[in-house]
Amino acid sequence: MKVVVDMNTCKDHGQCVFAAPDIFQLDADAHLTYIGDPDESLRADAEDAADVCPLQAIRIED
Repeated sequence: MKVVVDMNTCKDHGQCVFAAPDIFQLDADAHLTYIGDPDESLRADAEDAADVCPLQAIRIED
């Protein structure tokens, strides 16, 4: 599984952080950071994060 975030679209709302804190974090400057190749066991969380993103900036690829 690969997580891809369009950083040009992302506005750091942070909804993904609440949905999948093991994948997404906000850094000290409140900018999104994430793990691009999380463990497959986190797929449901990654999909939830993609679903809750208000700008639909997150894609999950196989």
